[in-house]
Amino acid sequence: MNAKELIARRVALELHDGDIVNLGIGLPTQVVNYLPQDIHITLQSENGFLGLGPVTEAHPNLVNAGGQPCGVLPGAAMFDSAFSFALIRGGHVDASVLGGLQVDQHANLANWMVPGKMVPGMGGAMDLVTGARRVIIAMEHCAKDGSSKILKQCTLPLTAKNKVSMIVTEMGVFEFEKGQLILKEHAPGVTLEAIKAATDAEFSVAANFKVMPIVVEEGVA
Repeated sequence: MNAKELIARRVALELHDGDIVNLGIGLPTQVVNYLPQDIHITLQSENGFLGLGPVTEAHPNLVNAGGQPCGVLPGAAMFDSAFSFALIRGGHVDASVLGGLQVDQHANLANWMVPGKMVPGMGGAMDLVTGARRVIIAMEHCAKDGSSKILKQCTLPLTAKNKVSMIVTEMGVFEFEKGQLILKEHAPGVTLEAIKAATDAEFSVAANFKVMPIVVEEGVA
C-alpha cells in the first residue's frame, strides 16, 4: 500500500452515512474508493451539482470542478455556480477533503499557490475551507525535498486561517482541539519519534494515542 492509498483509506473512515462531501482534486478523489459498504455519501462539485459519480461513459459536457470527465448518480441535481457556492458558504457541506501544501499549528492552510509558479486558479478552496462544517486535509507528511509540511507557521500564501479540523498523512492523524494541535494516531510501523522528527509544528500527543485503523481488505481492519 503506497502513501496516498493509506491516506485515502484513513480519510474514508471519517465520513458518515448521509454526509454531503466535497473532495478536492488529486489525492482526495481516491477517498470514495475506500468507503465502508454501509456508508453512502453525496458528493458535491462546486461547478454545479450534487450527486457526483464515477465515469460511466465519456461525455464532452460533463466534468467535475477540476475539469476532469465525471459521471452523476440517479437523483443528482444540477444548478448554477451561484447556487453551488450558496450551499458551500451557507454551511451545508458536512465535510471538505482537500490536499495541502502546508498546514501550521494554528490550523491555517496554504494550498492554492506557490509564488513564482503558474497558478491555474484558486478554485473553490477558500470557500470550501471557510464554509464546510469539517475540513480534513489529506496530504503527504513531507514535501519532495524532505521538508515538513506541518509547520509552526505557514510560509506560503494562506487559503484560510484557523479552519483546519484534521490532518491525515501517511505517518499519522492530527486533530485541532480548542486551538491545539494533537497527534491522535500513528500509521502502522511508524514511531512517535519518527513523527516528531518529520514535523516542524509543536503538538501534543493524545492520552489514547493509538495505531491508525486501516481497512486493508474487505471486512478486515
